[in-house]
Amino acid sequence: MSPSRTMDQTSLQTLLLVMPLLCYSTNQARLNGSPSRSQFFKRESVSLICEEDDSSAGWTFMRNTSRETRAECGANWGKSSSSLCNMSYMDPQDSGVYWCESTEGSTSNSITITVTGGAVILQSPVLPVMEGHDVSLHCQTKRPPSKLPADFYKDGSLIRTEPTGHMTIHHVTKSDEGLYKCHISSHGESPPSWIYVTGQEVRVFRRLLSFLY
Repeated sequence: MSPSRTMDQTSLQTLLLVMPLLCYSTNQARLNGSPSRSQFFKRESVSLICEEDDSSAGWTFMRNTSRETRAECGANWGKSSSSLCNMSYMDPQDSGVYWCESTEGSTSNSITITVTGGAVILQSPVLPVMEGHDVSLHCQTKRPPSKLPADFYKDGSLIRTEPTGHMTIHHVTKSDEGLYKCHISSHGESPPSWIYVTGQEVRVFRRLLSFLY
């Protein structure tokens, strides 16, 4: 057996071992929100979107909050329609973890939504940010003007103050992952939100494919 063929078989065996982990991490459905951000003011609305690879799977929207666990959209919260779940006039008690789940027990990614009765929110991505990409953060007040000087914090430490309340982190890495919040003088502080950074699984998958082709 030639060395190249042995290498191809080894790479294929490695790929077959890693594939279940990749499938588990990417899931069969992808949950996102519209607007796609992690924080909302009280009485705002959001539409949850479950993008399905298999429309016959029968995906439903679920959530865990401080007052309920494994609650289905359309029961005591939200209005379900096809691959959407619409939430209108949200309340702080709607803060929690949301995901899609099939009748067969498969689950999508989960997203965390925070609803505040305060006057300031941090507009940050609800989905993980890919390594090497830029991420924009905006400190927003409930009422105009919305472009005010704001202090941005990561893991409790001040990063910097931005005169327009807008901050961009360029070419993010895993070291940028953490708990972010912002503060606007005379208006208050936003709730904290965790920003996830991902990309490791995609790079591993591409390297394995490069061995095979």
